[in-house]
Amino acid sequence: MTASEKTALIVIDVQYGIDEAGHWGGNRNNPSAEDNIARLLKHCRALNLPIVIIQHDSVDPSSPFRPGQKGNQLKDFVTVLPGEKSIHKSTANAFIRTDLENFLRAHNISKVIITGFVTNNSVEATARMAGELGFRTTVVSDATASFDKIGVDGATYSSTLIHQVSLSNLKDEYASIATTAEVIASLTPTSKPLIA
Repeated sequence: MTASEKTALIVIDVQYGIDEAGHWGGNRNNPSAEDNIARLLKHCRALNLPIVIIQHDSVDPSSPFRPGQKGNQLKDFVTVLPGEKSIHKSTANAFIRTDLENFLRAHNISKVIITGFVTNNSVEATARMAGELGFRTTVVSDATASFDKIGVDGATYSSTLIHQVSLSNLKDEYASIATTAEVIASLTPTSKPLIA
């Protein structure tokens, strides 16, 4: 990869509060999301790719992500290592009131791989903005997850449906959608990156 083709891995809101499923709507899909995020982190770290760890500091007093609570803490496997970028946010979109865009541009990063929680919330909001800002964006379908959602009609929509609809909202217009295995295969030193 040339400097103009640098790719960064962005990990969003992988905090202990995500385990409080009832707060988010219950019935989380994709229980393997953390394992896949860990695989991507290991692979990207081995390739010395830029890593950005996003942590949500909620201003909602009922949120498991509010500062000072166990739920605000990053899960152990995403602890920020020396040389990695740590960003704290208070909105769904990781570009709002943070230096994420400046960091990416200062490091000549043109492509981003987005993982984390929740697909239809912070992941989708951040991926939409990344696409709008001109970053070539990939959302990793099996390294993200959603929860059940109650619709405006009062019906409960399953986490799997919410996840798929959110990814479909992003597909082609704002981001490419790929699996962990596809992203890892694309990021070997000798292969052409998959990131669209």
